Amino acid sequence: MMKEIELIIAWLQKECPSRIAKGLIVGISGGIDSAVTSTLCAMTGLPVHVMTMPIGRGLHLPAKRQIKWLKEKFPNVTSESIDLTKIYTEVEKVVPYELSRINSKARLRMLMLYARATEKSFLVVGTGNKVEDFGIGFFTKYGDGGVDISPIADLTKTQVYDIAKELEILQEIQDAPPTDGLWNDGRNDEDQIGATYKELEWAMEYHGEYTLNKRQQEVWDIYTKLRNQNYHKMVEIPVCRMVE
Repeated sequence: MMKEIELIIAWLQKECPSRIAKGLIVGISGGIDSAVTSTLCAMTGLPVHVMTMPIGRGLHLPAKRQIKWLKEKFPNVTSESIDLTKIYTEVEKVVPYELSRINSKARLRMLMLYARATEKSFLVVGTGNKVEDFGIGFFTKYGDGGVDISPIADLTKTQVYDIAKELEILQEIQDAPPTDGLWNDGRNDEDQIGATYKELEWAMEYHGEYTLNKRQQEVWDIYTKLRNQNYHKMVEIPVCRMVE
């Protein structure tokens, strides 16, 4: 995966100055995508500010260990932690619908990332992979989907894991089940989606070339349902064009 690693690092080194930015900001969740993204950013040599923003229980400890690992390896990395639990508690009081409350966690974190990005003239770096961003839309609109640049959005989850192995990302992060960390009951991505990332990668490449077995049909139905449901997240915002 060295070719992909080198390509992403070079791309980041080009994108940052071309957008008149002084550095990069990454939200660290404790998951594989943000671990890989933050490491690739650090490898550019550009100033990198990483943030963990815990809300109650979650992946705060793996995130802290990832930040410690980054700062030991890369002198260009700075960090901070902002506990958003009290702010989120106030949101809970006025937002009755559960899914809206859960998505508010991601939107609060986006708010803080952009607050720091504005102060520092940095770019907010997305951590979404190809399956999430362009397959099933598995992200929060204007939450973790609110970013300036997306260095790993053309990588499948399998490729992200391959790069993590190459970069020697902390083994506990490589081994942990993928999760968005938004739910308090500990559910992971597969619990929410009903399919693994490998299965979803297959679905993204399937174009009706052969008859599906029972499990393939189940995965295809999951994939198409989620893609149709979340398609609005993955396309340009519709604009009413003025026609002469």
